[in-house]
Amino acid sequence: MKSIRHWFDTSADQAEFFADGKTKVDWLRVIPFIGIHLGCLLAFSVGVSPLAIFICVFLYLLRMFAITGFYHRYFSHKSFKTSRVLQFIFAVIGAASTQRGPLWWAAHHRTHHRHSDQKKDPHTPNKGFLWSHMGWFLSRENYVADYKRVTDLQKYKELVWLDRYDTAVPFFLALGLLILGNRLNAYYPSLGTSGWQLVVWGYFISTVVLIHATLCINSLAHKVGKRRYATQDQSRNNGFLALVTLGEGWHNNHHYFPASARQGFYWWEVDITFYILKIFSWLGLIWDVRTVPIEKRDNYAGAPYYEDSFANKEIKQ
Repeated sequence: MKSIRHWFDTSADQAEFFADGKTKVDWLRVIPFIGIHLGCLLAFSVGVSPLAIFICVFLYLLRMFAITGFYHRYFSHKSFKTSRVLQFIFAVIGAASTQRGPLWWAAHHRTHHRHSDQKKDPHTPNKGFLWSHMGWFLSRENYVADYKRVTDLQKYKELVWLDRYDTAVPFFLALGLLILGNRLNAYYPSLGTSGWQLVVWGYFISTVVLIHATLCINSLAHKVGKRRYATQDQSRNNGFLALVTLGEGWHNNHHYFPASARQGFYWWEVDITFYILKIFSWLGLIWDVRTVPIEKRDNYAGAPYYEDSFANKEIKQ
């Protein structure tokens, strides 16, 4: 029953429940993760429509930007500043990605940078591809994050709530798609859609692709690609992953200078997330956007520039 409680309340009985067997996968707890994959198979029964494809792609891109621009570059690295309102809006959209809450995500990512590709790295590739791709977050060991690393975020009660009840937003997203599809089917039958069709394409399929595209940065981007900078890890630049993740594939660049909101350091390195953030800055929605200095960017033989990175500062105990 405790495993099931964790579907709805991530803070329930953490100390007691995770006292033993931390490296094991709690299969009962990860049933929802398995379920969204199985839900994709319903596409054969609900069919497809142009509207379903549009919503699938739209929700993929919107939530991917929330993950890359805010969960990663903002919450994890403080690469820019913004208002509490916009911070909350994109925290909610990021939570809809079904990748846990913003504090959990940022805490694990800051730990990753502090111990990249070492034993204490939550998703070190040294434990194998499957571990770095998804085994790490399915394990009991990483269900609980080191929240000492995100004390700057814990002062926002709304973020703490989203983190604790991290299935709430995905649930209401799926429910909203169900209601929308049913309404469209009733009033605009020519669209050829339905409630369950939008749930399958707009939530199940879109979310599964989104999750695994994001996870490829932990796994493939530490194995496949080119290394421009001699960082003390296995990070690589991968142009294909950069396209599907809106810029995150320039991973060696990122590990060289984690504080930069721009991960495609050169004009030919497409970084859609940064382009959108730049527009946000022109509109006054974000400010103090940090980028890599030219002298650091062009110093290929230089050491990783960690001293200016929020994620690599010493954490006060």
